[in-house]
Amino acid sequence: MKRLRDLQVGESLQEVSLPPVSRLDLIKYAGASGDYNPIHTIDEEAEKAGLPGVIAHGMWTMGNLAKLFTPHYEEGFIQDYAVRFKGMVRLHDELILKAVLQDKDTLTFNVDASNQDGKAVIKGQVVMQYHG
Repeated sequence: MKRLRDLQVGESLQEVSLPPVSRLDLIKYAGASGDYNPIHTIDEEAEKAGLPGVIAHGMWTMGNLAKLFTPHYEEGFIQDYAVRFKGMVRLHDELILKAVLQDKDTLTFNVDASNQDGKAVIKGQVVMQYHG
């Protein structure tokens, strides 16, 4: 694994593949976050809201996207993190998380999460800060 300071513009961090989204993942996240909106856990309520079924919390997906930087915690920390939600994450979706270095001087990465069909669900940027 390359260290952050050794990456060149256009190079990627190690991709992360998440296991299929489970209802239990979303129930646990609802409890941890305090977001008990039933569209995230109960099919009938999601359908009443006009959704095709239960959808993941956007912040659950955003939180998972930060896993790209976990292997680098000894080098630095996330200084800034901004995303746009591009699509819904549904039960059983398998997400692929990616980060590409955009600016070496500021350690800015373009990040995204896509589902198993290649459809983007989140796009954004992460700025890392070296320790010290």
